[in-house]
Amino acid sequence: MTDIRVLIADDQALIRTGLAMVLGAAPGIEVVGEASDGIEAVALAAVLSPDIVLMDVQMPRMDGLEATRAITAASGGSRVIILTTFDIDAYAFGGLEAGASGFLLKDSESDDILAAVRAVAAGDAVLAPRVTSELLRRYGELKQVPDVAAEARRDSERRAALERLQALTDREREVFDALVLGLSNAEIAQQLWLSESTVKTHVGRILQKLGMRDRVQAVVFAFRSGVI
Repeated sequence: MTDIRVLIADDQALIRTGLAMVLGAAPGIEVVGEASDGIEAVALAAVLSPDIVLMDVQMPRMDGLEATRAITAASGGSRVIILTTFDIDAYAFGGLEAGASGFLLKDSESDDILAAVRAVAAGDAVLAPRVTSELLRRYGELKQVPDVAAEARRDSERRAALERLQALTDREREVFDALVLGLSNAEIAQQLWLSESTVKTHVGRILQKLGMRDRVQAVVFAFRSGVI
């Protein structure tokens, strides 16, 4: 089996070194490069064609969101997992909109980071429940700011979203509501009294019906339309 090739992008050398040690020691994963800013990350991604880019958000010259947008728009096939903190970071939702396939906090356990890399490399998406909770809180704060034009736009998006969701069965809608809150397949299975394989099948059908790449796109859809 070919190793998962990972590029690490972070302006802090200590974090890059730590991530490289964790990933390099794991079987089936190879760190192919390190970047200290967004411009370097985009350039290295084009040359190295990594399977996964672990991307910091706050970086000089070009931030992680712009770099993510450039990498996911390219034809190299690299997928991005954003690693960040929420203490000073106000760009969580923007990272998802930029095309990231995963979003984890920097204080995540090593095993969680390794699992995320493997999951995203396999075509899945990863969104930590803590990240989802924070996004919900921040989205709620944004909606409290009076903006007639924005409210009209959200109403229109919500109506369009509800029409798209009508394509789902009642059970699929239950699974959709759970997955956009950041629950894993195992957690959804436990909550809805289903087998994990059945949940996986439901998730696949939901994404197909809604025309979405992965569950991260489903979360973005749910947030933008206000259906959660």
